[in-house]
Amino acid sequence: MELNLQPQAALCQLTGQPFAEGDRVASYLVRGAALEILRYDVLESAAAGFAPEGVVACRWVHAYKPRLPGENADRRLKLTAESLFLTLADPLTEPTEENTRLVRFLALMLERKKILKARGRSADGAKDRYEHAKTKQVFELPAGELNPAFFVAVQAQLGLLVGAPAVTEATPAAS
Repeated sequence: MELNLQPQAALCQLTGQPFAEGDRVASYLVRGAALEILRYDVLESAAAGFAPEGVVACRWVHAYKPRLPGENADRRLKLTAESLFLTLADPLTEPTEENTRLVRFLALMLERKKILKARGRSADGAKDRYEHAKTKQVFELPAGELNPAFFVAVQAQLGLLVGAPAVTEATPAAS
């Protein structure tokens, strides 16, 4: 799964105020009217007044980190399942119900691709632990039941991000 997105903005897209290092920024992935995926970055303090046109597929809050001099911005334009997981599972990103569901699904997918390794449950049994193969960073995700309702909700979220599959109507066979 790959999406091509805009890089993180340096200005609040609602107020126009430049972000300072450490500012709390709410990032949104929105499916627009032309079915394109747009990224919006807004100061968390102004996010209550933000209503993007389109359907919000995902939202997360994080501390702003300016790009380093010489950093390749084009490299960050491609959002893969792995980079979306790393962004949403970052301990500095505040979890929401939608993000937690998406992160759990991405963890399953990345475990299958051997990008993540399952490391069991936490001592209290409330979290599943995963280790990122490249960085050896361990992520703890809320444990939960993988029931049909979970997969229906994830399917709806992913449909917003990557597009719903084309549905063709079955034509009755001629007799």
